[in-house]
Amino acid sequence: FAVDNATLTRFFTFHFIFPFIILALMMIHLLFLHQTGSNNPLGLNSNVDKIPFHPYFIYKDIFGFIVFLWILIFFIWKFNYLLMDPENFIPANPLVTPVHIQPEWYFLFAYAILRSIPNK
Repeated sequence: FAVDNATLTRFFTFHFIFPFIILALMMIHLLFLHQTGSNNPLGLNSNVDKIPFHPYFIYKDIFGFIVFLWILIFFIWKFNYLLMDPENFIPANPLVTPVHIQPEWYFLFAYAILRSIPNK
């Protein structure tokens, strides 16, 4: 198995077109949702028990987004080194290659797969 130009071309094409496919499916979903309406899990069919989407849910969502944003900003300002690798604080020496180079945590699964192949 080898990754060559054909594989990269196919993956790039998939990588480029897939978000547009997802966007089209989301638009179709919203179209059907607005035409037929959503199903009610409580089984209430009367309009008396319903509340309008605007302003109640809009304000609730905006408030939740602002609270989440402030918590995120607080953690970024106060604990910005919390998720960093401790080796990032060692000054770089361009003349010496590190003994063990490890990828970031989100690439560790691919690194483990790569290390399991003996000729790579």
